Amino acid sequence: MKNDFIAGYAKITEDALKKYMPEGDAAQKKLYDAMNYSIFAGGKRLRPMIMMMTAKMLGKPVDTVLPFACAMEMIHTYSLIHDDLPAMDNDDLRRGKPTNHKVFGEATAILAGDALLTKAFEIAAKYGTEYADSDKVVKAISILAEAAGSEGMVGGQVIDIFAEVEDLEQLKNMHALKTGAIIRASGVIGAVLSGADSEQINAIDSYCYNLGIAFQIQDDILDVLGSEESLGKPIGSDAENNKSTYVTLCGIDEAEKLQKEYIKKAKESLEIFENTEELSLLCDMLVNRKA
Repeated sequence: MKNDFIAGYAKITEDALKKYMPEGDAAQKKLYDAMNYSIFAGGKRLRPMIMMMTAKMLGKPVDTVLPFACAMEMIHTYSLIHDDLPAMDNDDLRRGKPTNHKVFGEATAILAGDALLTKAFEIAAKYGTEYADSDKVVKAISILAEAAGSEGMVGGQVIDIFAEVEDLEQLKNMHALKTGAIIRASGVIGAVLSGADSEQINAIDSYCYNLGIAFQIQDDILDVLGSEESLGKPIGSDAENNKSTYVTLCGIDEAEKLQKEYIKKAKESLEIFENTEELSLLCDMLVNRKA
């Protein structure tokens, strides 16, 4: 059951991305090759999954959110391309493959990230109204933009690069922006497009906030206890770069305990809903993952 529904959502996302991703003419071929290289390099498709699961829980077909689910995955992929650049994390591997700039060069990698970011908003605006009311689409685009920008993911990356993170509260705040903002936006956009009321939107937001922190804690644990083969990237990079993590600040045992608390809070946020099995199982899957 668990693997089946995860694979099902991933396939829906892959098929839709193939529809929306550009092919173009020969003049832009290198750019499009770079965009497609990263968008189809694998990955969990977590954010589209959360968006579609939310819609389904609220009684809507997944098509209701599919353009936005693809847009979110494009934004996530752009962020990975840019994060891997020498000016950022300077990583050579992503999902077991050479990073984008290693294959296509830094200039093309930057442009591929830029193109994915802007393509995301094109897809959301152009196709979102095929499945949802225009007022809901406008609100969802606003949520998407805020989560991806200086008040969200980009702002968190700035903190990660330039700030001295010395305690758990600072670390939580950083990841709430860097990784958590677009995870929260995935659930909230799914709820908004599905016609949820304010109580339901707040509950989904709480679920995603707590899930996002638990997800990051697992990332930090895997950077110590995982394997390069399963992760598809080098382990121990956080320690090598002297980065503060949940593990460096409180140790493996305490990090695992903290993770369980956030998963409990995430599941409790779903108590106002029916048909929560998939989102609840997603919590278990993410904290037990090895990659």
